[in-house]
Amino acid sequence: MEQSQSETRLARRQRIRDERRLARKRKREGASLVAMVVVCLIALTALGALILMLLENRRLEGQNEEARIRIADFEQAWGEEMAARDEAVAEASSLTVREQELLVQTMIDDAALTGALSVLDDLKERLLAAEDMSAIMRALFKKDIVVVAESQYHFIPIDESLAMHGYDPEGFVLDEEGVLTYQDGEGNVLSQKGIDVSRYQLQIEWPKVAADGVDFAFIRLGYRGSTEGTLFLDTYFEENIQGALANGVDVGVYFFTQALNEREAVEEADFVLEHIADYEVNYPVVIDIEAISTNNARTMEMSQDEWTAVAIAFCERIKEAGHTPMIYGNLRSFFLMLDFARLEEYEKWFAFYRTPIYMPYQHSIWQYTAQGKVDGIEGDVDLNVGMKRY
Repeated sequence: MEQSQSETRLARRQRIRDERRLARKRKREGASLVAMVVVCLIALTALGALILMLLENRRLEGQNEEARIRIADFEQAWGEEMAARDEAVAEASSLTVREQELLVQTMIDDAALTGALSVLDDLKERLLAAEDMSAIMRALFKKDIVVVAESQYHFIPIDESLAMHGYDPEGFVLDEEGVLTYQDGEGNVLSQKGIDVSRYQLQIEWPKVAADGVDFAFIRLGYRGSTEGTLFLDTYFEENIQGALANGVDVGVYFFTQALNEREAVEEADFVLEHIADYEVNYPVVIDIEAISTNNARTMEMSQDEWTAVAIAFCERIKEAGHTPMIYGNLRSFFLMLDFARLEEYEKWFAFYRTPIYMPYQHSIWQYTAQGKVDGIEGDVDLNVGMKRY
C-alpha cells in the first residue's frame, strides 16, 4: 500500500514536471515566433528606408560631397536600425506571450500610421510601371518641390505662407487631340487655349490658327545674345503680331533675357516697350528666364539674388509703362535660379510638361507641352492653358 502510494506520488510529480517543461517550451516557441515577427516588421521598415535612400542616391553617388554625406548618414541609420532590432528581439524574449502579442499589434498599428507599408506598395507599383524617377520622387515627397538639375535632386520645402493656386487638379482635362482645358464640375470650360511662337515656327497662317480655337498667343519679341550680350529682334515678330491681331487672337509678348544686372534688365524692358508701342498688347509682357547650356554663356555664374534682381527690374519697368508684367520659367527657373518668395506679386507663366499640375503656388498660365499641333503651323508648337483673362 505504501509502495503504491509512493509510486502514485512519483508519477504525479513527474507529470507536473512534464507539464512545466512543456509550458516553458511553448513559451520559448511563442517568444521565438513573436521575435521573428518583430524582426520582420523592423526589417520591412528598414528595407523601405533602404529602397528610398538608394533610389535618391543612385544618380548622386560619387558625383559630389552631398551624395557621400547622404550615404554616410544612411550607413549610420542602418547600423542604428540593426541595433534596435537586436534590442527588440532581446526584449521580446523576456515578455509573456500576451505581452508579445500586444507588442506585435502595436508595431503593426504604428507601421500603418506612418504609412510605411503603403509607401512601399505605391513605390512598387510605380517601379513596375517603369515610371520616370523624378515623377516617383515628386509623388513620395509631397511636402517638397522636387527639382532635377544637372543630375541632382533638389528638395525645396513648400512655403505655406505664399499664395497657393487653388486649382482643382481633377479639373484639368486632356482631350484626344492633346489639348488641355480647365473645367468646372459640370464640364464647362473655364480656361483659354494659347500658344507661344517665335521664328522657329516660320510662316504661320493666322486665320487657320484662330479657326482652330486659339484664344491668345505669346509672341517672342526678341532676345539678348548669350555670349556677346547684343539685343536682337525676332525676325518674325512684326509678321506674327500683326497676323495674330488681325485675326482676333489676343497678344502678349516675351523676351528671352541674358541680362547680367538691373541696368541691363531695364534696357531689355525698354527695348520691348519700344517695339510694342504701336500694337494692342493686352496680355502680359513677359521676361523669359531659363538656364542656358552654352559653355561660355555670360549669365553662367549669376547668383539667385542677381537673377531675382533682374526679374524685378524688368517687371517694374514694364509695370511703370502700364502693361502687366509676367515671369516665365520652369521648376529650375523659379526655385533654383530665382527667389520665388520675392516675386510673389508678379504674374507667373509656368512650363511643366506632365500632368497633374505640379506648381503649388499661384500662376495664371501653364505651358504643358512643346509638341502641340495647331492648324496653320507647320511642325510642333508650345501649347498653353490660361486660367485668367487679361
